[in-house]
Amino acid sequence: MRSLLWSLLLVFSLPLAAEEVTRTELVHYPQRVTEWDTRNEYFLDVLRLALDKTRAEYGDYVLEPTSQPMPQSRAIRLLADNQDLDVLWSMTSRQREAQLLPVRIPLLKGLMGYRLFIIRAEDQAWFDNVRTLDQLRELRAGQGHDWPDTEILRANGFHVETTSDYEDLFEMLEAGRFDFFPRALNEPWNEVAARNNDHLTVEDKLLLYYPTASYFFVNRHNKELAERLEKGLEAAIADGSFDELFFGHPTNAYALSHASLDKRRMIKLVNPLLPAETPLQRKNLWWQR
Repeated sequence: MRSLLWSLLLVFSLPLAAEEVTRTELVHYPQRVTEWDTRNEYFLDVLRLALDKTRAEYGDYVLEPTSQPMPQSRAIRLLADNQDLDVLWSMTSRQREAQLLPVRIPLLKGLMGYRLFIIRAEDQAWFDNVRTLDQLRELRAGQGHDWPDTEILRANGFHVETTSDYEDLFEMLEAGRFDFFPRALNEPWNEVAARNNDHLTVEDKLLLYYPTASYFFVNRHNKELAERLEKGLEAAIADGSFDELFFGHPTNAYALSHASLDKRRMIKLVNPLLPAETPLQRKNLWWQR
């Protein structure tokens, strides 16, 4: 009788086991803003890496962009409401970590806090003479209205022009609405090259810095996806594949080899938005200049 019961339990458990192994998780992420926007490419590669590392435990996956591009503020609202999105990547802040569930592994190893400027090519001479934070504050910055950077810059005394349209920032800069467009270390060269605009260039003397991190964020109730991403990223860090992707990705590799950081004047800012839980003590998570 006992043997019969074990046999029946085995038979009925087989379909469940098969379902667990073969299930496919559909993961929606924000569509890129424009056809020239290459900012997503690295983050998508990291997302694939994390999901690949956990395939045996959690099953297969399919990545699917949203049907429409959207500004960051709308993507955050949708994810917070558990609508249309499963994951996004963004710079962290205390407010963002209250709205969403962060996976606290810096996807860019802190590069998001090292800021270079896109400027009008004819204005390089202005920046050649900037030596101090007070001098830089005399110039106007441009940022997205819903970016944490905007609040950080304003908290440090900068005048910041904003817009909800990413592409408008390049047009506003060229039109003289502001003087410099701070970008993460790995962003400006691709952005300038994609627009084939001789009037814009990457400023070559200054480096702005504030401590920050970009994370994957999920809905606060989607703890399983957060756990999967954290396990996948930790596994990739442990076996070296995370650093291999970070340093080998064309965008990062180009930036680190062309930024001439040792020749730039660094101006440091405070980041009043940085959450106390930021894992600054884990040195292996951060790029060391």
